[in-house]
This record gives sequence, structure tokens and C-alpha cells, in this order.
Amino acid sequence: MPVRSLRSPVLRWPDRETVHAAVVRWAEAATPGRGDVLRIGYGGSYARGNWGVGSDVDLVIVLRQTARPPSRRALDWDATDLPVPADVLVYTAAEWSSLEAEGHDLTRHTVWVWSRP
Repeated sequence: MPVRSLRSPVLRWPDRETVHAAVVRWAEAATPGRGDVLRIGYGGSYARGNWGVGSDVDLVIVLRQTARPPSRRALDWDATDLPVPADVLVYTAAEWSSLEAEGHDLTRHTVWVWSRP
């Protein structure tokens, strides 16, 4: 969330570098013991570089597969430690491939920060 400089009463919204570093840390902490996770990244305005005050980050998580319905998948992921609000978007590998084939905007701008070795 916004932070206040020690020398200023003005709130400052986290910049792209701050959010990128936070997402990297979050992904590294979220993946141990999760063999179903293939990739984690972020999209939206922080990925495109046009973020501004009030922007959130779109976390993108690609799983090998899952039986959970799409509307319930984000419940497995706590993103409250990030410095900005987050939308957690969880896809299976097949769903993500379909989005790529359709040329979905999110697939073109996602910045990947973690991939299964």
C-alpha cells in the first residue's frame, strides 16, 4: 500500500521496481511444496509500465492442472503481503495455452518471475 517518506507528509505509491521485487519474493515464498505450480508472473499496468496511483498488480499463476473451478482457485493464494492490492489469476497450463493462441493481452505482457526448473 502507499508509504510515507520520513521527511514528507506525502504518500507515495509503490513504483514498478518495488512491486517487481515484492512479487519475486512472494513467488519464491509461495512455491515450496507446490509441485503443481509451473510459472508465476504479473501482468496489467505494472507489467506494461503504465502504473499509477491506485494501480493493483495482476498476479498470474499457471498450474499443471487443478480440479478446482476457476472462481475458487485464488482462495489458495494469500497476496496480502504485497505492497499494492493484487488480483490473483490462476490458470491451468491448458487454459493459458488457449489464451496465448487467442492472442489475449495478458499473455503478451506478463512478466514471469518464477518458473519450475
